[in-house]
Amino acid sequence: MIWAALRWVPLMFLIAPAMEAPLVAHLNQPVKPIKTWVGNASWYGPGFNGRKTANGESFDCEALTAAHPNLPFGSFVRVVNTRNGQFELVRINDRGPYQEGREIDVSYRVARKIGLIHSGVSQVRLELIQLPEKH
Repeated sequence: MIWAALRWVPLMFLIAPAMEAPLVAHLNQPVKPIKTWVGNASWYGPGFNGRKTANGESFDCEALTAAHPNLPFGSFVRVVNTRNGQFELVRINDRGPYQEGREIDVSYRVARKIGLIHSGVSQVRLELIQLPEKH
């Protein structure tokens, strides 16, 4: 009886991950954006750490967040640097930028990842991936 039970233990380790697969979003399939457009991005960083963002959170320059003039808070946007193809997914939690000709302000961490630090401003492709759920 014990031998029969022990034979099932290895099978459980093989079956359990397969059972979870439908519940987990796998990113091997590209996500089709809701909307795509091009604009200029800038960044803001450590000098703003701890300040309140427009949605009430404390700004963290190492978070994957961004400011946009009118997208709903909680929207997810893929920001792609058109010069080098580097991209990052950000969550909108602030308003801005307040400079004419700029579409989005990204955090310092995002700017580092997509290559905006030295240029300060760069053309990006913005891909709206998800709007926040309505409560």
